[in-house]
Amino acid sequence: MNQMQQMMMRAQKMQRELKKAHDALDAQEFAVSKNGMVELVMLGNRTVKSLTIDPEAVDPDNIEMLQDTIALALNEALAQINEANDAIEEKITGQTGALF
Repeated sequence: MNQMQQMMMRAQKMQRELKKAHDALDAQEFAVSKNGMVELVMLGNRTVKSLTIDPEAVDPDNIEMLQDTIALALNEALAQINEANDAIEEKITGQTGALF
């Protein structure tokens, strides 16, 4: 087997491993709680599974605080997913950033 064929086989193996790992990540849950006001569960595929808001956190005179808290929870969950994705890619390919 020549060197080019070996490289292609390694690349195909990495693609299979990445797909399997990304499929598992898609189903993984990432939970974030902010100040007891907001609890968010997001799946690795970036789908919000649940969002719970403490009724006492709803202050009609300060709705901006609740909006900011929800945004912080969403951003934290997305950051966790990105970190998990980077860890997968680094483990399998030796570097971060999508190769395939």
